[in-house]
Amino acid sequence: EDEEEDDEAVDMEDFVDQGGLEEDTNTVQIPDKSAKGGEIVSTRTYDLNITYDKYYQTPRLWLTGYDENRKAMSVDEMYEDFSADHANKTITMEAHPHLPGPPQASVHPCKHAQTMKKLLVQIKEGGGDLQVHQYLILFLKFVQAIIPTIEYDFTQNFVL
Repeated sequence: EDEEEDDEAVDMEDFVDQGGLEEDTNTVQIPDKSAKGGEIVSTRTYDLNITYDKYYQTPRLWLTGYDENRKAMSVDEMYEDFSADHANKTITMEAHPHLPGPPQASVHPCKHAQTMKKLLVQIKEGGGDLQVHQYLILFLKFVQAIIPTIEYDFTQNFVL
């Protein structure tokens, strides 16, 4: 019975009164360009979009890159961040199916299903059990091999 009391939903008024909706201070601050020195290192960033590819029946990753000054990167600049083995082969520049704008880098889904199945078998053979909600995390770890300069997740580990 004690567990049932612990699982009770939080009262929203109490949540607000306790400061639960205070402004998030853990946001990225853009450094003042007039300030010299400092310890903040500007880096390239990417927006990631995931769509479902009906033809290949797998997730498909789309990337839009921004340079250290938060300006959209050119195709050549984005290719600098991708594995040379996969640039212009597995990673191509294509129009996003749902977002307007310039072409985005896309990890082509033709081998996703085959590779993901192999990873799932390896996890199972290693005694692991991959839950449905972990599939997307495993997918992002697979994509990280293609785009090694982008770090997605440090909270999940899979034993293969």
